[in-house]
Amino acid sequence: MEPFKKVTSIAAPLDRVNVDTDAIIPKQFLKRIERSGFGEFLFYEWRFDEQGNTNPDFELNKPRYAGANILLGRNNFGCGSSREHAPWALLDYGFKVVIAPSFADIFYNNCFKNGILPIALPEETVEQLFQNTAAYEGYQLTVDLENNTISDEHGLSVPFEVDSYRRECLLEGLDDIAITLLQDEKISAYEANYPSYYQVQA
Repeated sequence: MEPFKKVTSIAAPLDRVNVDTDAIIPKQFLKRIERSGFGEFLFYEWRFDEQGNTNPDFELNKPRYAGANILLGRNNFGCGSSREHAPWALLDYGFKVVIAPSFADIFYNNCFKNGILPIALPEETVEQLFQNTAAYEGYQLTVDLENNTISDEHGLSVPFEVDSYRRECLLEGLDDIAITLLQDEKISAYEANYPSYYQVQA
């Protein structure tokens, strides 16, 4: 997992409440065993019509939001099933930050485990961000995890809170496996002293 320090990017608005994980990555695309390759199917049923043609009315298909690394959402983002493929798809598409008033708990936790920073802000603050994306073409935000702030070029500066342990994991680029491997010497020492009759025979 890559360390997360600071991101400056165009912010793309997804003006819908209760965006569930099946909308983020539809179930028919969950056949891959790798974490990569899901980005092309992100929000598939909104990005494309029944013939597979690009839907020009969908927010993320608009040229002004191309290349955005920051996604703005509404209440209860990431609800529905607990599929970890949802943050995989968001990350593979290019999103590193999701800002919304509230998140579904499992989705929120899965974001941190996969290198995405989910930020919960008051509704009025998120509404202001939506208005700014509409008012300023190419509107950018800077999300600074080291200082826990969100800012723009128009005088906005907003603090945000994140659990200190999760924050350190993102800053250092540590997922669950990497955290476990930090204890490799202790694990090896324990296994070396483990009674032989408990050890699995090769």
